[in-house]
Amino acid sequence: MTATPVVSLSNIKVACQNCSLASLCLPMGLAPADVDKLEAIVKRSRPLRRGDHLFESEHKFRSLFAVKTGSVKTYTLGPDGNEQVLGFHLPGELLGLDAIQSDVHRCSARVLETSSVCELPFERLEELASHIPTLQHQLFRLLSKEIGQDTDMVALLSRSPAEERLASFLLSLSERYQRRGFSAKEFILSMSRQEIGSYLGLALETVSRLFTRFQEDGILRVDRKHITILDLERLRKVIAHQTNCDQQAQGPN
Repeated sequence: MTATPVVSLSNIKVACQNCSLASLCLPMGLAPADVDKLEAIVKRSRPLRRGDHLFESEHKFRSLFAVKTGSVKTYTLGPDGNEQVLGFHLPGELLGLDAIQSDVHRCSARVLETSSVCELPFERLEELASHIPTLQHQLFRLLSKEIGQDTDMVALLSRSPAEERLASFLLSLSERYQRRGFSAKEFILSMSRQEIGSYLGLALETVSRLFTRFQEDGILRVDRKHITILDLERLRKVIAHQTNCDQQAQGPN
């Protein structure tokens, strides 16, 4: 079996210019001289441990954060103190964009595994973007992408059965890992079943049952958090089948 490539924490000091995630993050499309200017404002922290926070709800907004290695979840706390997971963020993805308007973080961001991040002080980033149109355009693109993902998630949760929710989640992870040069079919989940259920609006028991069903159907091989997608096409058909069923149920227009 070919080993799944991973990002080494030993490379966290690599500059934006040479970063393997440049095509996914803010440097995309920038001229080398402009990347150097962006690099000058980036703060790189020591590796963060599971459970560390990048920011917490109601804290003042000061910076955006780009995941360099590892993964981070965003969440809010309900009146009962239970977490509602809002998203899982992989290398090359930005956090904190939702706080720009209010100047206060409306959710918390917690590290799921040993990770490294790049901190971008927003005042300096905003000033730099005003002088570099390409950087400003990239910020707009990332904002638009986040809005689109939120819209897709609302649509998924509002009308999709449990099977489609989990299949969509796994396909999304597969595609995101592939864009980062990792295996599209084999990866280790950094989040728990409980966190997946919170994100998808499903009970823990339902998530566990669906993983078992997908494994019995020969779609996945599941070994704790180690997931191997054995049949990507059949996983896609879980979504396509449900879409066809919904259309048939609605009848002709």
